[in-house]
Amino acid sequence: MRTVRTWLATAGTLAMTAGMAVAQDDITVAMQLEPPNLDPTAGAAEAIDSVVYLNVFEGLTRFTADGSVVPNLAESWEVSEDGLVYTFRLHDGVTFHDGTTFDAEDVKFSLDRARAEDSTNAQKALFAQIADVQVVDPLTVQLTLSQPNGALPFNLAWGDAVIVAPETAANNATNPVGTGPFQFGQWVQGDRVELVRSDTYWGEAPSLAQASFRFISDPSAAFAAVLAGDVDVFTGYPAPENLAQFEADPSFQVLVGSTEGETILATNNARAPFDNPLVREAVAHAIDRQAIVDGAMFGYGTPIGTHFAPHNPAYVDLTEQSAHDPDRARELLAEAGFPDGFATTLKLPPPAYARRGGEILASQLREVGIEAEIANVEWAQWIEEVFTNKNFDLTIVSHTEPMDIGIYANPDYYFQYDSPEFQGIIADLTAATDEAERTTLMQAAQQRIADDFVNSFLFQLPMLTVAKAGVQGLWPNAPVAATDLAAISWAE
Repeated sequence: MRTVRTWLATAGTLAMTAGMAVAQDDITVAMQLEPPNLDPTAGAAEAIDSVVYLNVFEGLTRFTADGSVVPNLAESWEVSEDGLVYTFRLHDGVTFHDGTTFDAEDVKFSLDRARAEDSTNAQKALFAQIADVQVVDPLTVQLTLSQPNGALPFNLAWGDAVIVAPETAANNATNPVGTGPFQFGQWVQGDRVELVRSDTYWGEAPSLAQASFRFISDPSAAFAAVLAGDVDVFTGYPAPENLAQFEADPSFQVLVGSTEGETILATNNARAPFDNPLVREAVAHAIDRQAIVDGAMFGYGTPIGTHFAPHNPAYVDLTEQSAHDPDRARELLAEAGFPDGFATTLKLPPPAYARRGGEILASQLREVGIEAEIANVEWAQWIEEVFTNKNFDLTIVSHTEPMDIGIYANPDYYFQYDSPEFQGIIADLTAATDEAERTTLMQAAQQRIADDFVNSFLFQLPMLTVAKAGVQGLWPNAPVAATDLAAISWAE
């Protein structure tokens, strides 16, 4: 009997070992855009955060799948009675991927760097109210504000606010070093970024041992790659016309969620003729939003009339204020001194919503006399020409940062809207702590930029994900640009 029992035990062990051997612990995630660099503190591209936020880099706080803000590198914090001093207590035993210790000095370095006069941080305004950062002890850091800001924990959850080390910060664009559950493996430019699980991670170890982010810009190639099983997940799937086919196939799962992405026809408010509010209003009335949603997104997407997410409780539906009305558009153009219209340029980055939507939009503008010459540009080119140098007339882009209406208070932002009234609204919003007051101010901000027709607001970008059926833990919505690899596993 002992021999039989031994044989059974050995067989059971072999079966368990075999089961463990075939358990999948790697994943290939596809996305349309390749990040221009891998440093979220020095670049505006959503694709940067999609690869490294929560994976390689972490902040004092972080966003979760439902959009709430929770502690991350900070285990807790306290706020003074006057709302001016935030004291953060840091997790002990945290190290960067190069083995150096994370402590309060790194927090001070990161925040001072982000808010410095020569900072290249794309969201430098997030740190504007921070007057001083002091190290209390290795695990305690104190932030003193110039005025109360109840949104500080929210602001510190952005990818732009992740903590970096002074020893490696200068090279993070190509060799990112953070404290996250995954560390950088390699970047094969034009193809993929590879990450591997960090054996020294301070938190719970993720199920995945490695992950590869592949970049597939063409919608047809995206469809072929998913269908062939060459990728396990495609986030921000760019070919919505194929979703029904995947939904009907039990080998796949399709997730249709929301994002924080306000898709807009951005206008250079400082360049003629768009420095004339009548011209901007005419452009807005020339656009049929639903036709763009139907034609470019196959019905996926919610029309918007201002720069605010419809799923936010403070949202105001202002779409009727800029409803499709070609006759009104022609009247406004004549009133502005352009009875015969004018010629302009429309720069379109690679995302399918921009390229496809741009073709439809250009046709709509043509109907009212505006001849928009389309120029397709690559993402790095868009960042340099449009976002940085402001060399554009019109462009289509989706702003995926959470609750980012405050960008309109920055007159140096790429669409160069300068309104002291709006800036005052945002200053009041920043200082307000009462939720009812904050809602009123958020709604006033929405109304102000709609009244000024700063940009033409098109639709809220949906979150479209196609994945193999066995993938678990994917975020259905995108409250922030992120692919949270630590949440993902394979069904056994």
